[in-house]
Amino acid sequence: MSLDLADPRTEDTIVPDVKSALTGFAADFRGFRSDLERRLSDQAQRLDALDRKAVAASRPHLSAARADAATPHVKAFAAYVRQGDEDRVRSLDLEGKSLNTAVAAEGGVLVDPQTANRIETVLRGASSLRSVARIVQVEATAYDALIDHSEMGAAWITESTAISETATPNIDRISIPLHELSATPKASQRLLDDSAFDVEGWLAERIAARFARAENAAFIDGDGVDKPKGFLAHPVITNGSWTWGAIGTVSTGAEAAFAPADPGDALVELVYALPAGYRANAAFLMNSATAGAVRKLKDADGRYLWAESLSEGQPARLLGYPVLIAEDMPDIAANSHSIAFGDFRAAYTIAERPDLRVLRDPYSAKPHVLFYATRRVGGDVTDFAALKLLQFSA
Repeated sequence: MSLDLADPRTEDTIVPDVKSALTGFAADFRGFRSDLERRLSDQAQRLDALDRKAVAASRPHLSAARADAATPHVKAFAAYVRQGDEDRVRSLDLEGKSLNTAVAAEGGVLVDPQTANRIETVLRGASSLRSVARIVQVEATAYDALIDHSEMGAAWITESTAISETATPNIDRISIPLHELSATPKASQRLLDDSAFDVEGWLAERIAARFARAENAAFIDGDGVDKPKGFLAHPVITNGSWTWGAIGTVSTGAEAAFAPADPGDALVELVYALPAGYRANAAFLMNSATAGAVRKLKDADGRYLWAESLSEGQPARLLGYPVLIAEDMPDIAANSHSIAFGDFRAAYTIAERPDLRVLRDPYSAKPHVLFYATRRVGGDVTDFAALKLLQFSA
């Protein structure tokens, strides 16, 4: 059937059909738009929820303990400390898939990395010598340092000069054995059961304080028997006659005191007794009582030799060199070596194992729980030329 558009009756047939089609299309479009708006609204709500979760996840915790609690090894260590749950620690792998954490053959567990770092931070902050000495980490029971303390020979030659053998260097081996250092803090089980108690922080502070006191004394004056050997335990000799294996000394010129006339001259002599190659990184080491006496010294123009630091956290300076305070240095007395000056990073080496172990003992001191913490550390002089001592003698 064909339509004649010129026929007036055709309009009566077509117009109702077009109107009906347009009405249906408009209804379908409104439905599509409504469905699209609903989908967009749902998507926006989901995105908003994800944004809120992301913000919550990035929000800083109210305390470090709360933040650390999210990590599995910290939770496991806390469970061991609080309830003695070794199985939870055994199930972890703190140092790699091939290594089981660590209930060791001798008992105890490896401290989680966060706690170990906190202890190390306190140790470095509390021990002046540790903050300037050379520190090496070893897995063996000792650390061997090879020291070349002589000069290799050399000679000027020409094309026709016969080449002869020059002197060869002397290399010494210095062995630093590692010794076991322990601390045994205790706490009541009721205190450990209190979830508000930061047991990891408490352990770190108590262990670090005890380790720091023991290390300070040993690094300075230890006899080397079951402990590090301190630099004051080595032989001393007048610097003019110094030989390898001993530490050179400079005299103050007065018994148990600085010389009455020009007392600061002994400090100047001490500085220049140290070879020039070591002076760039050198520092003074003394206790508070000695520092109080040195602080009063003046030069010929009446100016104090001691200068307080203008920067926060930086040590005071004496004759331009930093002053470190170590209370285990001896007080001023007859023939005492109360002031050390040198490049301690070259002069003294501290060797230690990187791990710290804690054994929980709930039986030996009921109703308290003991925590037997151990680490292995050693120390000794490795360069006798890098350190000089001021001797309070005539």
